[in-house]
Parts: sequence; structure tokens; C-alpha cells
Amino acid sequence: MNCREFTEFLNEYLFGNLPAEERAEFDRHLAECPWCVRYLDSYRKTIQLTQSLAASDSSSPPQDAPEELIQAILSARGRSL
Repeated sequence: MNCREFTEFLNEYLFGNLPAEERAEFDRHLAECPWCVRYLDSYRKTIQLTQSLAASDSSSPPQDAPEELIQAILSARGRSL
């Protein structure tokens, strides 16, 4: 598996929808690629932040949310600070 293939299966990996053989290949790639480990971590944080923003009555993001992540989400939503 290369990094491009990694990103194509990321969602299925996180939600447990990869067959065992593909999951093992995914895990092997993670063991060898620090870039994809960071990408996976960022992807997880994005999902968590999006879910917390959707569930929150407050318009303030969590205090531990990285600023660049907040800006990217707001930009994607078409809003500005």
C-alpha cells in the first residue's frame, strides 16, 4: 500500500469497514510511514471536532482544537471568523 491508497481507505479503516487482509496491509503501512500516522491523527481530530461542533449549542470550538483545523473547517463551511 502506498500513501495515496492509504487515503482512499481511511474512512473505511476508521469505521471498521475494511476486510481483515486490507486492514492488516493498512496497519503495516502505518508502521512504516510517519506521514500517514500524522495524517490519520489529523483526520481523527477533524471528525471529533466536527462532531463536537455539530452537537454543541455553543459556537465556540473546544479549547484544545488546533487553530489551523478550526480555520479549515470554517473555510469549508463558507464562514469566516
